[in-house]
Amino acid sequence: MPAWRTISLWMDQLEEPLRARPSLEKDLDVDVAIIGAGYTGLWTAYYLKRLAPDLKIAIIEAQTAGFGASGRNGGWLMGNLLGEDRLLADLPAEQRRASFDLLHRIPDEVEVVLEREGIDCDFRKGGVLYCAARYPEQESSLRRYLDSLYRQGLNEADYCWLSPEQLAQQIRVAKPYGAIFAPHCATIQPAKLVSGLARAVERMGVSIYENSPVSHWQSGRLRTAKASVRSRWIVPAVEGYAVTLAPLGRYQLPVQSLLVATEPLSASTWDEIGLSRGQAFSESSRQVTYGQRTADNRLVFGARGGYQFAGKLRHDFDLTRNEVELRRYLFGELFPQLKSVNITHSWGGNLGMSRRFKPHMLCDQRSGIALSGGYGGEGVGASHLGGRTLADLILGRDTERVRQPWVIAQGGLDALKAWEPEPLRWLGYNAIIRSFIHEDQALADPTSAPWRRKLASQVAGFMEGFMR
Repeated sequence: MPAWRTISLWMDQLEEPLRARPSLEKDLDVDVAIIGAGYTGLWTAYYLKRLAPDLKIAIIEAQTAGFGASGRNGGWLMGNLLGEDRLLADLPAEQRRASFDLLHRIPDEVEVVLEREGIDCDFRKGGVLYCAARYPEQESSLRRYLDSLYRQGLNEADYCWLSPEQLAQQIRVAKPYGAIFAPHCATIQPAKLVSGLARAVERMGVSIYENSPVSHWQSGRLRTAKASVRSRWIVPAVEGYAVTLAPLGRYQLPVQSLLVATEPLSASTWDEIGLSRGQAFSESSRQVTYGQRTADNRLVFGARGGYQFAGKLRHDFDLTRNEVELRRYLFGELFPQLKSVNITHSWGGNLGMSRRFKPHMLCDQRSGIALSGGYGGEGVGASHLGGRTLADLILGRDTERVRQPWVIAQGGLDALKAWEPEPLRWLGYNAIIRSFIHEDQALADPTSAPWRRKLASQVAGFMEGFMR
C-alpha cells in the first residue's frame, strides 16, 4: 500500500486509518461502472442512487478514494465553472442569468448533502476575495473583469468591489489596492469531503474497489489485472489522469498545481491577517494563486505548477526547494510577517485541462459512455455539478442542468476538441508560462519603466488569449 497519508496535508489530517478497500478480484455485471473514486465519480454515484436506488453501481479506483486531485486541492468549493463568462456570453439575458444562478447554488447544494449525510469537512461559506495586492495593474485588470461581469447581467450581490479600507475588514495585505468579493464560495477540508462521500455511497449500496487500475476500457466493458466488468454505462471519472485511459488523453491534459501549508499560526497573527469567516483568497496575477485559513489555523497557499512533455503525469510531488520558496515568496509579499514561517507540508497534484479551457459534460446514449471534466483547477464545485448532470443524462431526465452550453448530449468523444500533437503543446505551454513569469517580474518591480510594464502585460495577455 502506498504512503497515502503523505499525499497532502488534508490526507495527513484524516483521523480514520487509511486501509485499502478490497480490490476487484471477480468479474462483475453492473448497470454503471465508474472509473475513479474522486469527486466526479462519487457525486455521479451519489445522485444516480438518489434518483434510481435499484441501479447496480461499481466504482473502480486505481489507488484509494481521494488519491488524485480530490485529496490534494486547495479546498475552494466554488459556485463557478472555468470560463463561464465565455460559455454563457451568447445566451439570451434571462437564460444567462439562470445559468449563473445554477452555478452560484453549488456550495449551498453541497452543504445540503453534507448535512443529510453527516459529513464534517470544515465547510465554511465565507466567500472569496480576488485581491489587487502586489502591484497597481492588478486593480485595473480586476476592475475591467468586474465591468465585464456586470455587462453580462450580474450585479453587486454576485460580485462587488471592495476599497482598500473595505478589504481590510476581511483580509489585511501589505499593498492593498482593492478587491472583488464574491459570496458564492466556501472553503473545505478536501480529504474529509472525499472520504465522507465514499462512505455515503457505500451506505447506499455502491461497491468501491481500490488498488484496481483499469488496464482497458471500451463501450460496455472494462478490465483490470484480475477481473473484468460488463456495464450498460461506463463513466471514466479520471480528470487529470485521462492520459492513462486512451484516447481520453487527446482531449484532456494533465497540468500540475503545487501547494504549501504553514504550521498553525497564533491567534494574534490571524488578528493581524484576518480571514475570520473561512474566506478563500487570491492575488490577481497570472501565477494563479489561491489560499485559505484552515480550521486548525494554518495558511494553505498554492500557485500554478507545470506541464510535462507529452502530457506525462507527475508522480513525485516532493516539491523542490525552488518550488516551495516561490510560494513562500508569493504569500510573503501579501503577509510580510509570514516570510520566515515554518512550512510543515508541501504537495501537488495533476489536474485536467481541456482544449480552449472549456469544461464539458458528455453523455453518449449510443455507446453508453458518460464523462465530465476539463475543470481546469476549479473542480471541487464543478465536479458536483458534473456528477449531478451525468446522473440526469444517464437517466434521461430533462432538467435545467442538462440544457447548459457545456453539456454535450449527443455524440461521443469526437465531439470534444482535441489538443495539438507534441511538440506543439509543450512549446506553447512553456512560451505562455514564460510570458506570465516575465510579466509578473516586471510588474512586481516598482522601478520597471512604464513601457516595459505595458509591453510585458500585452505579451502575456496575447499568449493567454492564443490558447483560448
